[in-house]
Amino acid sequence: MTRISDAKIISNFISFQTTQGSSDGTIKLYTQIVTKFSKWLEMNGGCLDSLTRLDIQNYVKYLSAKGLSASTIENKFAAISSLAKSLDKTNILQNIRKPQYRKNRNIAPKSLERNDRNKMLREIERSLNLRTIAIAYFLLYTGLRVSELVALNRQDIVLNERSGTVVVRKGKGDIERKVPLPVEARIHLKNYLDSREDFKDPVFLSNYQKRISIRSVQRILEKFYVHPHQLRHTYCRELVCAGIDISTVADLAGHADINVTRRYSKPSTIELEDAIERAFS
Repeated sequence: MTRISDAKIISNFISFQTTQGSSDGTIKLYTQIVTKFSKWLEMNGGCLDSLTRLDIQNYVKYLSAKGLSASTIENKFAAISSLAKSLDKTNILQNIRKPQYRKNRNIAPKSLERNDRNKMLREIERSLNLRTIAIAYFLLYTGLRVSELVALNRQDIVLNERSGTVVVRKGKGDIERKVPLPVEARIHLKNYLDSREDFKDPVFLSNYQKRISIRSVQRILEKFYVHPHQLRHTYCRELVCAGIDISTVADLAGHADINVTRRYSKPSTIELEDAIERAFS
């Protein structure tokens, strides 16, 4: 069998990340990590085309021996894990021993403050692009993951004058859930759908009249200096701050682990900074 060069595998890996909706920053970082991994493999008698679990385990040991922190090793392992997925070799990721790494759960995930949110919505409405406006309001007022948004079909949406719902059929872990559609989301979604002259099934279409991709949605929102996941964080944070119980928020957000939802009850970085300022002023 002809061996595929590391350069070709890395090129394919970049294309794989793009189709997965990775940001430009993530693609650049992961490519750098995988390129360094490739050079290390070559120096140690290996190659990406015949990558094994032992290669990955030995590389983790090498990074640890160099004194890299657990969080840095975790980031590099994430890139290599993505590479393994692109090679359809996820089995080689099993039971890799790594330095213990714990995410900081004491600060709420980054969401938009009210002023920043209003500024973003104002700028998006000024764009007069009905699709962009509908996407922004939909993500902000439903908390859907961007992967869930792009998978929506017309039959998943129920729009009434005084109410509305969206059925998420392709949620994380294949868990189906129903999420209410607030009036702002309904208005802008209806405006967008009414402007279309087609009867295609996807709720959101690309400029080429096909189902919109994750990466396209990310690029649309990047123009307004926001990432789709920030809108999801904002949705969850607003619900928790409004006094909605954690279990209900978890159901609405599609969190399999309620501890993920509990993070939104933690103070944000800005709130911590304000508290310190008040304490020492």
